[in-house]
Amino acid sequence: MRSRSTNLRAKVIALLASLAALWAFAAWVTVRDGINLLGVQTIDNQIVGPSEPLLLELQVERRLSTAELGSTSTDRQQALAGSRNKVDAAAADFKSTAQSWLADLASSAEAERTVSDAITALDSLPETRQAIDNRSLGRAAAARAYTNVIGSLFKLYDVVGGLDDKEIEADTRNLIELYRIRELMSQEDALLSGALAAGRITAAENVQFTEFVAAQRFLTKRAADQLRAPERTQFEQVVAGPAFSQLRSLEDRVLSGERTTSRPPVRIQEWDASAKAALTELQEMVLDAGDNLVDRAAPVAVWVIVRLVLAAGLGLLAVIASVVVSVTTARALVAQLQRLRTAAHQLADERLPGVVERLGHGEKVDVATEAPPLDFGDDEIGQVGQAFNKVQETAIRTAVDQAELRRTVRDVFLSLARRTQALVHRQVNLLDAMERREHDAEELEDLFRVDHLAVRMRRNAENLVVLSGATPGRTWRRDVPMVDVARGAVQEVEDYARVTVMPLGAVGLAGRAVGDVIHLLAELIENALSFSPPHTEVHVRGEAVGRGFAIEVEDRGLGMDEKELAAANEQIASNAEFQLENANKLGLFVVSRLAARHKLGVHLKASPYGGTTAVVVIPTELITNVGDSTTAPANGRQATPNGSVNDRSPESRNSVLASAGLGDAGGAFPEPALTSPTPSLGVPAVYHDPPRTTPPADAENGHSSPASMPAKAAEGQPQKPLTPGGLPVRVRQSSLAPQLRAGSIAIEGSADGEPTRSADHVRRMMSSYQSGSLRGRAEAERLRDEDADAGPAEADDAAATGTDR
Repeated sequence: MRSRSTNLRAKVIALLASLAALWAFAAWVTVRDGINLLGVQTIDNQIVGPSEPLLLELQVERRLSTAELGSTSTDRQQALAGSRNKVDAAAADFKSTAQSWLADLASSAEAERTVSDAITALDSLPETRQAIDNRSLGRAAAARAYTNVIGSLFKLYDVVGGLDDKEIEADTRNLIELYRIRELMSQEDALLSGALAAGRITAAENVQFTEFVAAQRFLTKRAADQLRAPERTQFEQVVAGPAFSQLRSLEDRVLSGERTTSRPPVRIQEWDASAKAALTELQEMVLDAGDNLVDRAAPVAVWVIVRLVLAAGLGLLAVIASVVVSVTTARALVAQLQRLRTAAHQLADERLPGVVERLGHGEKVDVATEAPPLDFGDDEIGQVGQAFNKVQETAIRTAVDQAELRRTVRDVFLSLARRTQALVHRQVNLLDAMERREHDAEELEDLFRVDHLAVRMRRNAENLVVLSGATPGRTWRRDVPMVDVARGAVQEVEDYARVTVMPLGAVGLAGRAVGDVIHLLAELIENALSFSPPHTEVHVRGEAVGRGFAIEVEDRGLGMDEKELAAANEQIASNAEFQLENANKLGLFVVSRLAARHKLGVHLKASPYGGTTAVVVIPTELITNVGDSTTAPANGRQATPNGSVNDRSPESRNSVLASAGLGDAGGAFPEPALTSPTPSLGVPAVYHDPPRTTPPADAENGHSSPASMPAKAAEGQPQKPLTPGGLPVRVRQSSLAPQLRAGSIAIEGSADGEPTRSADHVRRMMSSYQSGSLRGRAEAERLRDEDADAGPAEADDAAATGTDR
């Protein structure tokens, strides 16, 4: 499986750890042999070596003890006392070395138990000796007591370890077998020496002697077959020698003697000399074989030491060298990779975004300068670095090409938008002229609808200007009341009759932000209308807040869930560059760009009515005071003092306006093709207090400026009422006789069933319209004088750039 680790250091460390583990295993295998060799040597020096003289002295004491029990004499007592002293000295040495910390360290648990048993057996010798001296112990029992002690020493040879060499191990076991043969011969000597000293041999002793001889001869024959050729030859020479031949002859005489007599058939001096000589020769042969075994084991031990040095020493050096080389190589690789990573991060985080930003500012970028080749060497990483050089060059070249492509597309958008704006401007002017010439109410209503479509087309053209990154052409020099800004936004949406503008207070908006704020509010209102049922309303309200002025656009639609709201707010706040795949979110992008241009805060939230509320916070530096004025809903609904809205049917409004000589005010808020069951025409608000202002219009909307009103009046055209802001209000059917105008007021008690109005009611309404018209003309005259003072050059510039004052 492919490693999931991305850290080169971790991989190198893992490789070195595996190498160190392999070395540790090989070193342990070799060190184990060395430890085994050291253990064998320690056991031989501390346990086996001291046990050999002790074993020989115990055999001598056993023979002298049985002889003393056979017949006592001064010479035997002295010899026995000397033998006991030698045994005690040898036992003291054995106990001292066998119980040392070195012996404990080298011995296994079984070897420690065997040593403990041997020492316990040695500690029983004083009791055995006391019984021999008191003559309370027979010859057979005394021999068994010494044999048990000697047997505990022989058990040591069975549990101590040896070298991990099969031949050396086999030869060691053969030498131990020769020691057992000598032990059987020593038991024969002790038994027969006691019988000869007593001058008699019992039947039991005769049987036991026979067993000893049979076992000794069986082991002798088997050992000769198992020994190596050199040791076998030496052993056969010993067995065939005069000492062993004499001993065999004496054994045969004892075995072939009369069973009825109790006197042994051999003399004591003859047996002692023959047995001593045979035991001595066999001991010398065993010692020589042991020396040969040590000589043969020396190369094995030396090879163990050599392997230990090679594995532990040279292996350690190899591991150290591997660590050094690996660390050095890894450090160099990591340094190269870090340089490559740093270059990649710089390209992704600094250089490429910087190039894109500079390209966005219109600067020229040299690909060779911005993508200098980086030198990473000629190895594999260097080849990766060369590939990275190509990648960064391709990335920067692609960014340049894409920027050029986006600039071209932006220029195309901007060119199309400007051309569309020019065409719409000409269209609006043409519609304005047609509206002034038209006297038919139905035709004039259709012209108003086309005029409204042109206004919406202008906003779509401005969307293209925003997409291209340019600034729309509509600008205002003077501050505009906030209610006019809201009405101007309502004017640019299709289903404007469903929009209600609540009182906004006596605040104004700086002229430099009027066009963009109207556009932004129009996008939000259009969105609210599009995603709410046709029978519901969209409310626009505003109030002063701590950071400026807040305008809320609330609909009664289905709304959005939390994720959709969060995504929309994030897109508005990010002010990211427009991408073609985001065409379905064009409105949000336009709102984001317009809000960022004037540092407006735009936030979407859930409405308590289930729809969505868009909150636009206009900063304080864009808010001005325009004096106290009363605001009214933009859809023609009148706001009462308590804030309620009184609906009036289109028929009643048209009849009132017609009787006042004003007709329908479709020029202020042109009527679109509505789909609601009871559509209402948008009309300006009518009050008894100072008249309400209508939405501001720019130079491209085709409306007549206040300065042009006197000239048109001089040409014979009827003078039209003006808003307090100086903008004319188009009046439908104003040139017709009152009797020919459509929608005239129904008289009281008419048969058509329409509601009747009294003469006093009509007179009050006419007085209100008359006073408003007079104030509007006065304001228009004032604005005309101010424009005249500004000079003809400024007026020409305004006409050329398509801006309104």
